[in-house]
Amino acid sequence: MIADDIETFLFAIEFERGMSANTCTGYASDLRFFAKWLRSIGRNSAGEITRDDIASFLRQERDAGMKGSTRARRTAAIRMWLKYLKERHMIRVNPSELMDPPKREVVLPRVLSELEVAAMLDAVKDDSPRDLRDRAMLEVMYGCGLRVSELCDLKMDAFVAEGELLRVSGKGAKERIVPIGKAAGRALDSYLASGRSTFTKGNLAETHVFVTRLGRAFTRQGIFKIIRERAAAVGIAADKVSPHVLRHCFASHMLAHGADIRVIQELLGHADIGTTQVYTHVDSAHFAEIHKLHPRH
Repeated sequence: MIADDIETFLFAIEFERGMSANTCTGYASDLRFFAKWLRSIGRNSAGEITRDDIASFLRQERDAGMKGSTRARRTAAIRMWLKYLKERHMIRVNPSELMDPPKREVVLPRVLSELEVAAMLDAVKDDSPRDLRDRAMLEVMYGCGLRVSELCDLKMDAFVAEGELLRVSGKGAKERIVPIGKAAGRALDSYLASGRSTFTKGNLAETHVFVTRLGRAFTRQGIFKIIRERAAAVGIAADKVSPHVLRHCFASHMLAHGADIRVIQELLGHADIGTTQVYTHVDSAHFAEIHKLHPRH
């Protein structure tokens, strides 16, 4: 059965290949959607799937207005699943071989200006435990370029080199070392000295750096809520900001100040330089706007 083959594959990529939870969740959604479509055309086993079936599915997605990036992700999920089945002799032929994935659209990430980020960070300035925690969270996200899942998972033993570096566990459990920076370092020192114990309530078993009022590790949704609240306080619209926007700001602002694209790739934990190169488009768009000020433009 197609559904059983998909579940076998999902188990394998999570527990054997160590793919991130987010990737596994995305692939699960894509493949279950594909399976539902296959049932609608009378396909009951993976061995019955043809190349034309896959092409028809993707064409239908395109005609329905599905973004190229989503179609490319679904194609990747289908190809990886069928390759897995072929390698384990669960199907005789992989119908996705030699298929070209849909071209990804170059979608420029949303970024805030440096002044907007500074306003949001500097507005969190009280000495209450909550403000100390929130300021440290924002400074670390922006100063270190962390994914929100990486911030949630950050443990007290992640600090290395006398607190000047962070050991971060990224996608696929790949570790990288990230400099903390002076502003993030000061915010972290204040929070760890005067704020964190309020939330942990003496629970030495709690090792997460950032802890909620209930003494637990944050969820992604919890951090998202805090960022939007802090942004709204300085007049930044909710649809302009998210945890990932701060990560985009880290990369874009670093590039604008002359950082090498390869260095940014390493700091962000991107496996492929192509993922990082989108920020060169952002910077080019920024420079194009500035150039309009030239008297001979």
